[in-house]
Amino acid sequence: MIERLVALVLLGGLMLVIQQAAAPDLVASFRAISLALGFAMLAAAVLGNVVERIGLPRLTGYLLFGLICGPYALRLITPTMASQLQLVNGLAVALIAGMELNFARLVKRLAVFAAFGATMIVITFAGILLVIFATWPWLPIAPAATGAERLALALVLTTLVVSFSPTVTIAVITESRARGRLSELVLALVILGDLALILLFTLVMQFARTTTGGGVDDVGLFVRLLWEIVGSLAFGALIGAVFALYLRAVGRELTIVLLAVCAVMTGTAQLLHFESLLVALSAGIVVENIAPPRGDALRDAVENGALPVLVVFFVAAGATLNLGALTVVGPVALALATMRGVWIRIASAIGARFTNLEPSLANHAWKGLISQAGVTLGLATIVAAEFPTWGADMQVLMVALIGLHEVVGPILFRAALASAGEVGRFDSDRASQPDELHHELTK
Repeated sequence: MIERLVALVLLGGLMLVIQQAAAPDLVASFRAISLALGFAMLAAAVLGNVVERIGLPRLTGYLLFGLICGPYALRLITPTMASQLQLVNGLAVALIAGMELNFARLVKRLAVFAAFGATMIVITFAGILLVIFATWPWLPIAPAATGAERLALALVLTTLVVSFSPTVTIAVITESRARGRLSELVLALVILGDLALILLFTLVMQFARTTTGGGVDDVGLFVRLLWEIVGSLAFGALIGAVFALYLRAVGRELTIVLLAVCAVMTGTAQLLHFESLLVALSAGIVVENIAPPRGDALRDAVENGALPVLVVFFVAAGATLNLGALTVVGPVALALATMRGVWIRIASAIGARFTNLEPSLANHAWKGLISQAGVTLGLATIVAAEFPTWGADMQVLMVALIGLHEVVGPILFRAALASAGEVGRFDSDRASQPDELHHELTK
């Protein structure tokens, strides 16, 4: 561990010297992008291994590296570099998410999972809404709002606070090489829950627009979000179907073809304003159900190639965490995060009783629902754009809240997977299957 820490310090010093000696336009050039990527890949990987030695997930090390070296702290990664790192996030999300949701396994317990998730979300949403509405005058968001306006603003904030992070969930499962009922349950909950909350978001935004008189387009937001959700799922299903045909007819050079498919998904998603995560998830579901066992071989390729993009993804996430927001609204964000965690825990216990879900499973599941990331931040950005008078304050609060959840969430979920005995199960399951499945990777 000492040698790795020394290597990290030396690498950071070298990065600082380069930053001071470089020409002013260096960070805006292609060399700056390469420098940021190389620095992130090497140093973050070292720090990830160090934190793993003390029992934390490597993802936490990547995130802390981005936070410490990002534009809000040491500035070894400048704002320009951070924005360039963000460009790879679409591809990273596609690689991480593509083959994680196995519908063939999930469908057997889908009814129980859906009932548990619906019960949990309703209870969590209602509980958090009551607390936010009652304490609204003490929140740094239009404290003078009353009546229907106060209810509308509280509904918008509650929807943002309750939302989850499929991206971080998938990343923790991938990094932990986890497989089992807890992984499947949490993954189903965050995906189905976020889809439901996005649809709810369109409704509460319409209510807020009507109540406060904000916004200029009564249907634009709903149409845009509907296009992103339905269009993303449909486009992902099309990509998945084509890829499944390739797996059945050819099934060779999976890693290279996978990279090409992810590039197509990412580029087309940006062009058509689709959500890359939904596209990848939809494609993965189709492949898993149309092309097994070659779909499992593809999943192996995704798992084996995920480490580099996990590093870049979480370094970029850490570098964009705004420490200024934490210093301004940190105490309020901490109180909201604590209250959110308590309600998720209570709702999970109640949901387990109503749906006959195994108590041991429910006791661990809530730990996988703490993380928040890009989807929530994107919704907060929409609020700020639609309602500049109070939406900007809500966005600042949510940025601080997301920062707390990005740090704490992966740690809790990794601990839950370890307690459930699912860490490393993916590798052991693959080893116990016939050699023909592994042979697919070598074609």
